[in-house]
Amino acid sequence: MSYAAAAALQQAVFAHLTADPALAAVLGDAVHDTLPAGPLPPLYLSLGPETARDRSDGTASGAEHEITLSVISEGAGFHLAKTAAAAVCDALVAPDLILTRGRLVAMHFIRATAKRDSGGRRRIDLTFRARLDDI
Repeated sequence: MSYAAAAALQQAVFAHLTADPALAAVLGDAVHDTLPAGPLPPLYLSLGPETARDRSDGTASGAEHEITLSVISEGAGFHLAKTAAAAVCDALVAPDLILTRGRLVAMHFIRATAKRDSGGRRRIDLTFRARLDDI
């Protein structure tokens, strides 16, 4: 197994999402790897937790990463959050990610969970599975 390409995956996903025009139309520049200091925007995307599993084979060292991206909204309903979540999914369908280490073999949507958090905000957690070879 190799976790060595994890930082490269995170960097590539962040760069891809911040450059996506459809996502920018919904979120503006409110895509965060680390939440900014001070007040948060009423709608934003945050890169979140990740788990990785060995997926090495006879030809390459590799891993399968499950990454969670969270859309957070202060809005009264889920409509705007779901619109943003759809834009995230559209941006990550067959993405052409350039990694500084390793190679993206595949990226798949796994699940979404929509809920109200303890602060009354709407939250949609999107989980994607990325298969990487560390070549």
